[in-house]
Amino acid sequence: MKFINRESELKLLAGTRRASHKSSKMTVVTGRRRIGKTRLILESLKGEQYLYFFVARKDEKLLCDEYTEQIRETLGINIYGEISRFQDIFELLLDYTKSQPITLVIDEFQEFNRINPAIFSEMQSAWDQKKDQTKMNLVVSGSVHSMMKKIFEDNREPLFGRANERLHIKPFSVNVLKDIIAQFQPDYSSESLLSFYIFTGGVPKYVEQFADKNIFTFKAMLDEVFRENSLLLDEGKNVLIEEFGKDYATYFSILSLLASSKTSRSEVESVLKKDVGGFLSRLETEYHIIRKVRPIFSKPGGRNIKYEIEDNFLHFWFRFIYKNKGAVEIGNFEYLKSLVMRDFPTYSGRFLEKYFTEKLALSGDWGEIGSYWEKGFKNQIDIVAINHLEKKALFAEVKRNEKEYSEQQLRFKSHQLQRKLGGYQLEYRGFSLKDL
Repeated sequence: MKFINRESELKLLAGTRRASHKSSKMTVVTGRRRIGKTRLILESLKGEQYLYFFVARKDEKLLCDEYTEQIRETLGINIYGEISRFQDIFELLLDYTKSQPITLVIDEFQEFNRINPAIFSEMQSAWDQKKDQTKMNLVVSGSVHSMMKKIFEDNREPLFGRANERLHIKPFSVNVLKDIIAQFQPDYSSESLLSFYIFTGGVPKYVEQFADKNIFTFKAMLDEVFRENSLLLDEGKNVLIEEFGKDYATYFSILSLLASSKTSRSEVESVLKKDVGGFLSRLETEYHIIRKVRPIFSKPGGRNIKYEIEDNFLHFWFRFIYKNKGAVEIGNFEYLKSLVMRDFPTYSGRFLEKYFTEKLALSGDWGEIGSYWEKGFKNQIDIVAINHLEKKALFAEVKRNEKEYSEQQLRFKSHQLQRKLGGYQLEYRGFSLKDL
């Protein structure tokens, strides 16, 4: 699939590269696996001379041998003798850029921590001494979010504060996904678009996998996920197990419960019989896998809280694949597909709500968007959008079938909000599958 979207990211990378022609600049690119970090970086360097170093899990000396050969081939530098320390390669390249600007890309940068943690302090020392006299565009990328955050945002770490730009790559928006499916299948149905949104979550690698095989219907997507040797069956484990380390079993159990509608801390703890506050906090603030959801207008310290998995595909993986790993192990894919088909009409409703929330956010018409419920999860309203400048508000219910929407019921559930928004122009709407 051709490279699409990412205009703002490309603009930022191009601007930083130009600025590095005066003095060295460092850019940190993060994002979950499969999000397209490497392809974005290389797309931004088309027509430019650059070095690309991938940090594989091997001895530092072996990495240096590979990097030395790349330097010889790309830059034509004669390097005599053997280099066994990355510090020497980094300083050599910095010195080279005193006369000739160049971009150095280091992919899976966090892996240096396994190979030789001293590399970070060695790079910091060389960078601080030479960045103002050199012209290196250093772009470092990593998929283990918690490690990359620690390396560059923990004030106890040597590279803290050294990055000139930080770029966190996010999934494609719902507008981009709609453009993609329309390009490949102009007569797509609303059900197909919703399924595409759920199965890919806007993650470019999954989008590409479906697009390359022209898979755009719910049934075809289901067949692609649940088949022998499907790469998607192990994807949740591949994406997250390195993040979580030895505690992965507890984190996976929590995520499986959240995906199965146990969305409050008390519900999770009642099943696991343990305190999960610390785990939930790390999943939110350190790993950025879940987010805390409060009713709109609620106080920040209130306990009326739900949690949800942000990544659509991971939500699906924990709900249907991890939860039924026994069936996956024995290859009973027809059973798994039957489970999904049975539960999908109910399961997909949450993502229909999420889709319209994203659409409203992209419209630029609203300053605050959220959901609403009262104590005990009573009087729940799917979407509340507010524009305080124009003093207007939107209350919306999301139903797969538009016939299930009742404006009278929505008005009743919003009576507390109506009092809070005295003087505002109030609009009541129902969104359904057909509105996609």
